[in-house]
Amino acid sequence: MSYLLRPAILAMRPYPPGKPVEEVQRELGLTDVVKLASNENPYGPSPAAVEAAKAAAGSMNLYPDGRGFALKQALARKFDIAVDKVVIGAGSDDIIGILGQMFLQPGTELVMADPSFLRYEAAAGVNAATLVKVPVDPDWRHDLDAMARAVNDRTRLVFMANPNNPTGTTVAKAEIERFLDGLPGHVLTVLDEAYFEFGQGSPGHFDGLDLLKAGKRVAVLRTFSKAYGLAGIRVGYGFMDPEIVRAFNAARPPFHVSAPAQVAALAALDDFAHIERTVALTKIEMKRLSQELQSRGVPFIPGRGNFVCIETGPDSDTLAGALLRQGVIVRPGAQLGMPHHIRVSIGTAEEMDRFLRAFDFVKSSQQAVGVSA
Repeated sequence: MSYLLRPAILAMRPYPPGKPVEEVQRELGLTDVVKLASNENPYGPSPAAVEAAKAAAGSMNLYPDGRGFALKQALARKFDIAVDKVVIGAGSDDIIGILGQMFLQPGTELVMADPSFLRYEAAAGVNAATLVKVPVDPDWRHDLDAMARAVNDRTRLVFMANPNNPTGTTVAKAEIERFLDGLPGHVLTVLDEAYFEFGQGSPGHFDGLDLLKAGKRVAVLRTFSKAYGLAGIRVGYGFMDPEIVRAFNAARPPFHVSAPAQVAALAALDDFAHIERTVALTKIEMKRLSQELQSRGVPFIPGRGNFVCIETGPDSDTLAGALLRQGVIVRPGAQLGMPHHIRVSIGTAEEMDRFLRAFDFVKSSQQAVGVSA
């Protein structure tokens, strides 16, 4: 049977998620598996968020607040911005997809770095727009000059992840300001700050909201999936011009953020201790992993997210597969446009110890048989 599916959809590839622990246990017969593939919070969600979601579950027969009133009000207060500039979604990738529907159609273009978050590609593909991928610079950072040159009268959206996923690299505020000031008025730059919290306190870290508040043509996206530990319940948020917000609310599904997600996010937003602990422990383990890799002479990309890209050689699948057989799930870089790297999420101290033991075992085994990783 042949269905008349749109060619643009048929040309797309599904998003490759990190392997679930249960799948690896089932496929390889392992009982002890560590997942360091999806940049999740290894310390779990805020206990307050868990209790809020439990309470909301008793009313799951009712539709959630389609406007997300309480959560939007709380976000507006926390970030000192007008509530008519706030949107929420079922994860920030939901907001990315809706923005694509709003701005893109055949004959228009989306500009992004290469490599960067794969869901930007999907925003172009679903809407049959042209995807323009601009290679990162030799330091794995966004090449903003090249991206500016790629913009033309057909460009509608520019996506910029800061820190970038999968590289973990950042660009400075002055660089982004110069880039924004040089763009034509019909282009919206979407600044994706999914890993914003992990950069706080680092030299050069800045709040992308300052750009929006200064009147720049930018939308700023964030998520509760990473530092807040709510990846499984799917809730993200964004800040943008009220004109775009009004169009967003017309384009989005009517009840796309569930009631448990809204109340859990609301509770997590106020649990400052949980966020501070998560960020502090992540930075400790990020520094330790970096030092351990340096001591072994293993090259990697210094980043400001909650993950590290490690250089592996010509085929990251070889090393990732060997680690998988040791019960350690990492993300093969080939899935992310980086075939010479693996991406390793920062876990707990025990999980990082487990990774290092598995990494050393695999490397020594490969060296013993003369196999390049």
